Amino acid sequence: MSDFANDPRVTVLDHPMVQHKLSILRDARTSSMQFRALVRELAMFEAYEATRDLPLEDAVVQTPVATAFCKTISGKKLAVVPILRAGLGMVDGVLELVPAARVGHLGMYRNEETHKPVPYYAKLPEDIAERSVLVVDPMLATGGSAIAAVRYLREQGVAGTIKAMVLVAAPEGIEALLAADDDLRIYTCSVDDGLNEAAYIVPGLGDAGDRIFGTK
Repeated sequence: MSDFANDPRVTVLDHPMVQHKLSILRDARTSSMQFRALVRELAMFEAYEATRDLPLEDAVVQTPVATAFCKTISGKKLAVVPILRAGLGMVDGVLELVPAARVGHLGMYRNEETHKPVPYYAKLPEDIAERSVLVVDPMLATGGSAIAAVRYLREQGVAGTIKAMVLVAAPEGIEALLAADDDLRIYTCSVDDGLNEAAYIVPGLGDAGDRIFGTK
Protein backbone atom coordinates (compact mmCIF):
# COMPACT_ATOMS: atom_id res chain seq x y z
CA MET A 1 0.00 0.00 0.00
CA SER A 2 1.28 3.46 -0.87
CA ASP A 3 2.16 5.72 2.03
CA PHE A 4 0.24 9.01 1.99
CA ALA A 5 1.06 9.92 5.60
CA ASN A 6 3.42 12.71 4.56
CA ASP A 7 1.36 14.05 1.66
CA PRO A 8 -0.28 17.33 2.79
CA ARG A 9 -3.02 16.85 0.21
CA VAL A 10 -4.32 13.70 1.93
CA THR A 11 -5.93 13.70 5.38
CA VAL A 12 -6.71 10.33 6.99
CA LEU A 13 -8.99 10.70 10.00
CA ASP A 14 -7.51 8.60 12.81
CA HIS A 15 -9.92 9.70 15.55
CA PRO A 16 -10.91 6.69 17.70
CA MET A 17 -14.64 7.27 17.17
CA VAL A 18 -14.13 7.46 13.41
CA GLN A 19 -12.26 4.16 13.38
CA HIS A 20 -14.85 2.52 15.64
CA LYS A 21 -17.76 3.61 13.46
CA LEU A 22 -15.89 2.59 10.32
CA SER A 23 -15.51 -0.96 11.65
CA ILE A 24 -19.29 -1.21 12.04
CA LEU A 25 -19.81 0.31 8.60
CA ARG A 26 -17.63 -2.40 7.02
CA ASP A 27 -19.53 -5.24 8.72
CA ALA A 28 -21.71 -7.14 6.22
CA ARG A 29 -24.27 -7.68 9.02
CA THR A 30 -24.90 -3.93 9.47
CA SER A 31 -28.44 -3.00 8.39
CA SER A 32 -29.21 -0.35 5.80
CA MET A 33 -30.73 1.86 8.51
CA GLN A 34 -27.58 1.71 10.64
CA PHE A 35 -25.36 2.01 7.58
CA ARG A 36 -27.09 5.26 6.55
CA ALA A 37 -26.72 6.69 10.05
CA LEU A 38 -23.01 5.81 10.16
CA VAL A 39 -22.36 7.35 6.74
CA ARG A 40 -24.03 10.56 7.92
CA GLU A 41 -22.03 10.64 11.16
CA LEU A 42 -18.70 9.96 9.47
CA ALA A 43 -19.44 12.65 6.88
CA MET A 44 -19.89 15.17 9.69
CA PHE A 45 -16.56 14.12 11.24
CA GLU A 46 -14.87 14.63 7.88
CA ALA A 47 -16.60 17.95 7.32
CA TYR A 48 -15.05 19.22 10.57
CA GLU A 49 -11.61 18.48 9.13
CA ALA A 50 -12.39 19.72 5.64
CA THR A 51 -13.58 23.09 7.00
CA ARG A 52 -10.71 23.52 9.44
CA ASP A 53 -8.96 26.07 7.22
CA LEU A 54 -11.97 28.29 6.45
CA PRO A 55 -11.03 31.98 6.91
CA LEU A 56 -12.41 33.90 9.88
CA GLU A 57 -13.23 37.54 10.51
CA ASP A 58 -13.87 39.51 13.68
CA ALA A 59 -17.41 39.91 15.00
CA VAL A 60 -18.90 41.69 17.99
CA VAL A 61 -21.72 39.90 19.80
CA GLN A 62 -23.79 41.09 22.73
CA THR A 63 -24.28 38.23 25.20
CA PRO A 64 -26.77 38.39 28.11
CA VAL A 65 -23.81 39.44 30.27
CA ALA A 66 -21.42 41.59 28.21
CA THR A 67 -19.97 42.33 24.81
CA ALA A 68 -18.04 39.44 23.29
CA PHE A 69 -15.40 39.74 20.62
CA CYS A 70 -15.82 36.63 18.46
CA LYS A 71 -14.95 35.12 15.10
CA THR A 72 -17.24 34.22 12.20
CA ILE A 73 -16.55 32.53 8.90
CA SER A 74 -15.66 34.91 6.09
CA GLY A 75 -14.92 34.62 2.40
CA LYS A 76 -16.42 32.08 0.03
CA LYS A 77 -19.47 30.10 1.05
CA LEU A 78 -19.65 26.32 0.75
CA ALA A 79 -21.22 24.04 -1.82
CA VAL A 80 -21.61 20.30 -1.27
CA VAL A 81 -21.61 18.23 -4.45
CA PRO A 82 -22.46 14.54 -4.03
CA ILE A 83 -21.66 12.09 -6.80
CA LEU A 84 -24.95 10.23 -7.30
CA ARG A 85 -26.15 8.08 -5.95
CA ALA A 86 -24.06 6.96 -2.98
CA GLY A 87 -22.79 10.49 -2.33
CA LEU A 88 -26.30 11.48 -1.25
CA GLY A 89 -25.75 9.51 1.95
CA MET A 90 -23.04 11.97 3.05
CA VAL A 91 -24.89 15.21 2.34
CA ASP A 92 -26.98 15.40 5.53
CA GLY A 93 -23.89 14.94 7.68
CA VAL A 94 -22.22 17.94 6.05
CA LEU A 95 -25.41 20.02 6.27
CA GLU A 96 -25.70 19.32 10.00
CA LEU A 97 -22.39 21.15 10.37
CA VAL A 98 -22.95 23.79 7.66
CA PRO A 99 -26.74 24.23 7.24
CA ALA A 100 -26.36 27.19 4.87
CA ALA A 101 -24.29 25.26 2.30
CA ARG A 102 -25.78 24.89 -1.18
CA VAL A 103 -26.07 21.41 -2.67
CA GLY A 104 -25.32 20.46 -6.27
CA HIS A 105 -25.63 17.02 -7.84
CA LEU A 106 -23.47 15.12 -10.32
CA GLY A 107 -24.87 11.83 -11.59
CA MET A 108 -22.48 9.12 -12.75
CA TYR A 109 -22.63 5.36 -12.87
CA ARG A 110 -19.84 2.85 -13.35
CA ASN A 111 -19.72 0.78 -16.49
CA GLU A 112 -19.23 -2.71 -15.06
CA GLU A 113 -17.13 -3.82 -18.05
CA THR A 114 -14.80 -0.85 -18.47
CA HIS A 115 -15.00 0.34 -14.81
CA LYS A 116 -15.16 3.90 -16.16
CA PRO A 117 -17.74 6.55 -15.11
CA VAL A 118 -20.67 7.36 -17.37
CA PRO A 119 -22.18 10.83 -16.63
CA TYR A 120 -25.96 11.21 -16.84
CA TYR A 121 -26.98 14.24 -14.72
CA ALA A 122 -25.63 17.59 -13.51
CA LYS A 123 -27.29 20.36 -11.50
CA LEU A 124 -25.17 22.92 -9.63
CA PRO A 125 -25.80 26.19 -7.79
CA GLU A 126 -25.65 29.14 -10.18
CA ASP A 127 -22.80 30.70 -8.21
CA ILE A 128 -20.75 27.48 -7.93
CA ALA A 129 -17.66 29.29 -9.27
CA GLU A 130 -17.77 31.61 -6.26
CA ARG A 131 -18.01 28.85 -3.66
CA SER A 132 -15.65 26.48 -1.87
CA VAL A 133 -16.60 23.01 -3.04
CA LEU A 134 -16.76 19.71 -1.16
CA VAL A 135 -17.22 16.70 -3.46
CA VAL A 136 -18.64 13.77 -1.48
CA ASP A 137 -18.75 10.06 -2.34
CA PRO A 138 -18.26 7.18 0.12
CA MET A 139 -15.85 5.25 -2.13
CA LEU A 140 -12.68 6.29 -3.96
CA ALA A 141 -11.78 3.19 -5.99
CA THR A 142 -10.21 3.81 -9.40
CA GLY A 143 -10.80 7.54 -9.05
CA GLY A 144 -12.64 7.72 -12.37
CA SER A 145 -15.88 9.24 -11.07
CA ALA A 146 -14.10 11.72 -8.81
CA ILE A 147 -11.78 12.82 -11.62
CA ALA A 148 -14.74 13.33 -13.95
CA ALA A 149 -16.55 15.32 -11.24
CA VAL A 150 -13.56 17.56 -10.56
CA ARG A 151 -13.00 18.21 -14.27
CA TYR A 152 -16.65 19.13 -14.72
CA LEU A 153 -16.47 21.55 -11.77
CA ARG A 154 -13.36 23.18 -13.26
CA GLU A 155 -15.23 23.60 -16.54
CA GLN A 156 -17.97 25.40 -14.60
CA GLY A 157 -15.46 27.93 -13.27
CA VAL A 158 -14.48 26.50 -9.87
CA ALA A 159 -10.95 27.83 -9.48
CA GLY A 160 -10.00 27.24 -5.85
CA THR A 161 -9.11 24.13 -3.91
CA ILE A 162 -11.65 21.35 -4.35
CA LYS A 163 -11.93 18.97 -1.39
CA ALA A 164 -12.96 15.37 -1.97
CA MET A 165 -14.51 13.67 1.04
CA VAL A 166 -14.68 9.86 0.94
CA LEU A 167 -15.03 7.17 3.60
CA VAL A 168 -12.66 4.53 2.21
CA ALA A 169 -10.07 4.95 -0.52
CA ALA A 170 -7.82 2.69 -2.57
CA PRO A 171 -4.24 3.87 -3.09
CA GLU A 172 -4.81 3.65 -6.85
CA GLY A 173 -7.73 6.07 -6.63
CA ILE A 174 -5.85 8.53 -4.45
CA GLU A 175 -2.87 8.58 -6.79
CA ALA A 176 -5.05 9.03 -9.88
CA LEU A 177 -7.13 11.81 -8.35
CA LEU A 178 -4.13 13.76 -7.06
CA ALA A 179 -2.42 13.44 -10.45
CA ALA A 180 -5.52 14.76 -12.23
CA ASP A 181 -5.71 18.07 -10.37
CA ASP A 182 -2.98 20.08 -8.65
CA ASP A 183 -5.31 22.05 -6.36
CA LEU A 184 -7.18 19.26 -4.65
CA ARG A 185 -7.38 17.80 -1.14
CA ILE A 186 -8.61 14.34 -0.16
CA TYR A 187 -10.20 13.45 3.19
CA THR A 188 -10.77 9.79 4.02
CA CYS A 189 -11.36 7.59 7.04
CA SER A 190 -9.14 4.83 5.64
CA VAL A 191 -6.63 4.04 2.92
CA ASP A 192 -7.42 0.40 2.14
CA ASP A 193 -5.22 -2.29 0.62
CA GLY A 194 -6.16 -1.82 -3.02
CA LEU A 195 -8.53 -2.98 -5.76
CA ASN A 196 -9.60 -6.49 -6.76
CA GLU A 197 -10.05 -7.71 -10.33
CA ALA A 198 -13.51 -6.12 -10.47
CA ALA A 199 -12.06 -2.75 -9.36
CA TYR A 200 -13.77 -2.92 -5.96
CA ILE A 201 -11.94 -1.67 -2.88
CA VAL A 202 -10.43 -4.38 -0.64
CA PRO A 203 -11.37 -4.84 2.16
CA GLY A 204 -13.76 -1.95 1.46
CA LEU A 205 -17.36 -2.04 2.59
CA GLY A 206 -19.20 -3.41 -0.43
CA ASP A 207 -21.36 -1.33 -2.75
CA ALA A 208 -22.06 1.81 -0.72
CA GLY A 209 -25.08 2.82 -2.79
CA ASP A 210 -26.75 -0.55 -2.38
CA ARG A 211 -26.05 -0.61 1.34
CA ILE A 212 -27.33 2.94 1.86
CA PHE A 213 -30.55 2.47 -0.09
CA GLY A 214 -31.18 -1.23 0.54
CA THR A 215 -30.90 -2.24 -3.13
CA LYS A 216 -28.89 -4.88 -4.98
